[in-house]
Amino acid sequence: MLRVVLADDEAMMRAGIRAILSAVPGIEVVGEAEDGAAAVALVAEHRPDIALLDVQMPGTDGLAATEAITARYPGTAVVILTTFSEDAYIARALSGGAGGFVLKSGDPRQLVDGLRAVADGGAYLSPEVARRVIDELDASGGRLSRASEARERVGQLTEREREVLALVGEGCPNDEIARRLAIASGTVKVHVGSILTRLDVRNRVQAAILAYEAGLV
Repeated sequence: MLRVVLADDEAMMRAGIRAILSAVPGIEVVGEAEDGAAAVALVAEHRPDIALLDVQMPGTDGLAATEAITARYPGTAVVILTTFSEDAYIARALSGGAGGFVLKSGDPRQLVDGLRAVADGGAYLSPEVARRVIDELDASGGRLSRASEARERVGQLTEREREVLALVGEGCPNDEIARRLAIASGTVKVHVGSILTRLDVRNRVQAAILAYEAGLV
C-alpha cells in the first residue's frame, strides 16, 4: 500500500485529488493538510511513503515543507503539485530534495504514475513540467551553453551509465531500468549512485533534467 499525505490550501483541490487517489488500488491518503507546517506534522505522525505538496500555501509553503521533510524524514519522498505560473519555484524545490513534479491541470494518470515512480525510487517530471523547467533554466543560463555543459558532464559517464541516465530521465524506477537493460536491479542501483556522484547532482530529478538538456531523452 502506497501511503500519501496530501497538502493543498484549496479544499476543492484536496477533495479532487483525494477522489482520484482513492479510486486507485494500492494508494491510500492517510492525512490532509492546508498548509506546510501541518503537512510536516502529519508526515511526522504517519511516516507516509509520499508527501504530495502544493507549492503556494499560507504560512509554511510547500518549498519550506519540502526542505523540512527531506531533512527530517528521509523515508518520505516529496512530489510537488505545480502550475505553469510557478516555474520560478521549481529550482528551489529541486535543491530542497523534491523527487517529482506534476501539473495540477495535468492528466490524472500522470499524478498516479508520478507517485508510483517516486515511491519506487525513481524520479518523475510530467512532460510539460520537464519542458518548462528546461526553458526556465535556459532563460537564466542560455540554451546553448546549458546544453553544451550538460553534454560535457554526461560525456564523463560510461556508455552503460548514459543508458541508465536516459531511463532515469524517462522517470523509470530501478526495477524497470533493470528489465529494459536486462541487468540486475542491484547493478542499476550501483550505476545510479555512480551517476549522481559523477554528475555532482543531489537526486534523480536533477539527473533527469541533465538527461533532458544533454538530449538523452
